[in-house]
Amino acid sequence: MGKIFFRSTNRRAPLVTFQEALLAGQAPDYGLYVPVEIPRFTREELTSFLQASYPEIATVVLEKFIKEIEKDVLRSIAARVYNFEIPLEKVEEGFYLMRLDRGPTASFKDFAARMMARLMEYFARKEKKQLTVLVATSGDTGGAVASAFLGLEGIRVVILFPEREVTRRQRLQMTTPGNNIIAVAVKGKFDDCQALVKQAFNDKNLSWLNLTSANSINFGRLLPQAVYYCYAWSRLAGDGIVFSVPCGNFGNLCGGVLARLMGLPVRKFIVAVNENDEFPRFLQSGQYQPVIPSRQCSSNAMNVGHPSNLARLVDWYGGWLTDERDENGRIIQRGYLKVSPDMERMRQDFISFSISEEEVDQTIVSIYKKYGLLLEPHGAVAFRAAWKADVAGPVVVLETAHPAKFPEKIKELSGVEPVLPESLADLEWKKEEYETITSDYQSLVEFLTRRLS
Repeated sequence: MGKIFFRSTNRRAPLVTFQEALLAGQAPDYGLYVPVEIPRFTREELTSFLQASYPEIATVVLEKFIKEIEKDVLRSIAARVYNFEIPLEKVEEGFYLMRLDRGPTASFKDFAARMMARLMEYFARKEKKQLTVLVATSGDTGGAVASAFLGLEGIRVVILFPEREVTRRQRLQMTTPGNNIIAVAVKGKFDDCQALVKQAFNDKNLSWLNLTSANSINFGRLLPQAVYYCYAWSRLAGDGIVFSVPCGNFGNLCGGVLARLMGLPVRKFIVAVNENDEFPRFLQSGQYQPVIPSRQCSSNAMNVGHPSNLARLVDWYGGWLTDERDENGRIIQRGYLKVSPDMERMRQDFISFSISEEEVDQTIVSIYKKYGLLLEPHGAVAFRAAWKADVAGPVVVLETAHPAKFPEKIKELSGVEPVLPESLADLEWKKEEYETITSDYQSLVEFLTRRLS
């Protein structure tokens, strides 16, 4: 297959290559880029996964879409990026926990951010461009992006986070690196941060910044997330494998769905959300209503009332979900379902549960007592949803953050102080540096102009 082209979910933008989609982040019509045609794994490639290392599997997945970089270069990047373990722990017969928290920032976001940073660096050097990465975070994305892009030549990073909805350790990961990393607290919620980022991308007055995104609205961040689904399947060789995925902005889920569309034998996805229950209600009724404002839960990376990547998911099932905007790009209506997807097929492929805060606490306690496993809130949401689904295995629950990022809650519930991973050990002694802005778009424009011009 030749070069892969990408179209916008809003259907009003020209086709682009992977490189163009990566560096643009978002399509000019405010849509998200999706492949025009999704390449499929051959039977030989799937068989090769059974004996392959994680970097080797990553190379096969990435080269399906990235035709602008030679395979040997991709292989070298993957070997440097994925130099940490990915434990797949057997909890009981047919039930597994995949720990995606062993990277340098103790979050699953490391898998995508580290690869994406190296790809952007490669293309920025090739085009001799200065890039500005503008990213919104509800928790772990900020730290992972800060770590992945720290010190990279020709790339500046601006991270927006909701002032009161990240933990202290999550904030420190964003506000202490310095160098080319700039952290900004926003007086609002994650959805406000996300709306600011989207509006900035389409602001012609900011074209001098060469803005791109490290959020999962960028296909270049979503693509590497398909790899760990392939890895889990390869270790369990489970043709009927089921994944329970903790979901916020739905990039994690879309990575798994992409792997399935490529031919990975996945039977079902359990879509686990916290009290932001827009998806299970949508799946049940076929009517989409965002949760505005989003509800604040201890699983803070999932405090998303209107997931951006739902536009991709709906698109892949034949529908069209978008935000209605005025001529200045301001959102009039969030989450307008212009064309309904194939709901019958979605209900076959997905089962979704909203997990309450009380259930999260109960799950953390019961899992520790029964199995001696420490879960943090995001993993607890996915674990509880898997219990509720009660489907035949193998079932793989994705644990997306290290329990040490939530020390107070874990100790209160289990009586155990989570062991601090080396990557978090020295954060408390570092100096923080960040500014605070309002959720008004002009406040962001003034900040960017003052700091970066």
